[in-house]
Amino acid sequence: MAHYKKTAAAIEALDAEQYRVTQENGTERPGTGEYLNNHEPGIYVDIVSGEPLFASSHKYESGCGWPSFTKPIEPAHVNELKDSSHGMIRTEVRSHHGDSHLGHVFPDGPAEHGGLRYCINSASLRFVHRDAMDAEGYGDYLDQVDQD
Repeated sequence: MAHYKKTAAAIEALDAEQYRVTQENGTERPGTGEYLNNHEPGIYVDIVSGEPLFASSHKYESGCGWPSFTKPIEPAHVNELKDSSHGMIRTEVRSHHGDSHLGHVFPDGPAEHGGLRYCINSASLRFVHRDAMDAEGYGDYLDQVDQD
């Protein structure tokens, strides 16, 4: 079993935007994220800890301006916390091992897939293409990624 954790080296490797989003609870501007229009098969992992978070097969076009997913690839790797910042009540999503701020989850996703929309900042993620998953230690998740 893989061990995922937040390290000083991982934090130092973040660029300014990745640091602001993951460590300071920031939000990237809508429509600007690297993975918003990514349609390649693979998984998205926490940029800090490497823990697997979301699969491309659960990604969909929500129109919100950020990558959206219907569910986490590994629910135990995603913590949901009450967020009452900015004058509203929302549910924040953080990685379990890296404690990175990922984004928020909303109850307005596709009903046929559970009704949730995980609205996630690209800056908190690293994409691992299906072809590299085995080599990078994520082979156990290949069954959750579309073939095409």
